[in-house]
Amino acid sequence: MKQNRFRNFSLVLLFLLTTFFTACQSEKKQLKIENPLPVEFGDPYILKASDGMYYMIGTGGVTDGFKMYSSSDLKNWKDEGRIYQGNTSDSWNIANFWAPELYEKDGKFYLLFSADWRENPTNELENFRIGVAVADNPTGPYTDLFDRPIFDPGYPVIDGNLWFENDKVYLYYSRCCYKNPVESEVADWAREKGMFDEIEESWVYGVELQPDFSGIIAEPKLLLRPPLKMDDQQAEWESRSVTSGEVNRRWTEGSYLFKNEDTYYIMYSANYFGGKNYAVGYATSDSPLGPFQKADNNPVLQKNVEQGGIVTGTGHNSVTVAPDGETMICVYHGRTSETGDERVVFIDPMEITADGKLVVHGPTTAEK
Repeated sequence: MKQNRFRNFSLVLLFLLTTFFTACQSEKKQLKIENPLPVEFGDPYILKASDGMYYMIGTGGVTDGFKMYSSSDLKNWKDEGRIYQGNTSDSWNIANFWAPELYEKDGKFYLLFSADWRENPTNELENFRIGVAVADNPTGPYTDLFDRPIFDPGYPVIDGNLWFENDKVYLYYSRCCYKNPVESEVADWAREKGMFDEIEESWVYGVELQPDFSGIIAEPKLLLRPPLKMDDQQAEWESRSVTSGEVNRRWTEGSYLFKNEDTYYIMYSANYFGGKNYAVGYATSDSPLGPFQKADNNPVLQKNVEQGGIVTGTGHNSVTVAPDGETMICVYHGRTSETGDERVVFIDPMEITADGKLVVHGPTTAEK
C-alpha cells in the first residue's frame, strides 16, 4: 500500500516538474518583438549592461555623432538623445559617423565607432578610421579617449568590433572597398558581360589591441574575404550586388565575434548595404584570430520577399541575450515595403544547434 502511494506521489511530482519545465521553456519562447522596431538605425548594436538595462546605439538619428535608446525588456524603448558629439573644433573626426558599438569595462563605458579622419593630405574620397570615446555612465556624454583614431593602417577602415578574453583585447574591422580592386573569377565574369571593368572588395581583419585601446599589437591578420572562384559555395550569395548589376563592389563587413563553448563564431555581412541583397553569414575557428572557415548554411539572414515576406537589406548585426538570460538575440537592420528606404531595427532569436550550426529565426515582422 505504501509502495503504491509512493509511486503515485512520484508520478504526481514528475507531472508537476514536467509541467513546470515545459512552462519555463514556453516562457522563454514568448519574447515576441513587433518587428521592425520604430527606430531608424543602421548598424544597430545593443549592450546588456551590468545594471540589467539594454542600451541600443546605431548609425543615424543625429548628425555628427550618435544617439541612444534604452530598455528593460527589449520591447519598450526610451529615447536617451545624443550621447556623442563629433565634428568639433578639436575632434579627430569630421563626418560620416557610422557603426557604433558599446562596451562596459572596469566601471566605464567605451564607444567604438567609425568616422572620417580630419587628417587627409591626399584628399581621399573615403578616409574612414576607427576611434573610441569614454563615459562614466552608459548614456554618456562620451568624450574622445584620444585626439586621433586608434591606429592608421594606411587604408580606410570601418565597422570596428571588440572581443575581450582574459587580459587581451582584439579588434575586428573591415578594410573598405575603396581603391582595393581584386582579380577573381567574378571580376572576369563581370568584364566579359560588359558590366564592370573592375571589382573592388572589402575584407575583414583582426588584430590584438593594447589593453588601453591606444594602439595595435603586431600586424593585422586577414580573416575573411569574398571568394575568388565562382564555384565556391559562398560565391553566389556574397556576389549578388555584382551579378545583379547593382554595383562593382563585393563587401565583407559588419563583423561580430562571440564564443560558444570552444568555438569562435564571427558573423559578417556581404553585398551593398543600401540594396536589397545585404545578408549575413558566419565563419568559425578555434582561435580568435583564425583561420576561420565559412559555414555551409550561409547566409543565415537575408531578404524574405521571395517567400512572400516584405523584408530586404538585412545585415550588420550584433548579438545580445534576452531577459531570460539564455536566449541569444540577433539585432540587425533591414528595410520593409512599408518603411521604405530608411533602415530600421529588427530583433529576432538565434541559436547554436547541437551540431554547432548558427541559426537566426528571422527576419520576422509583426502581423498587421
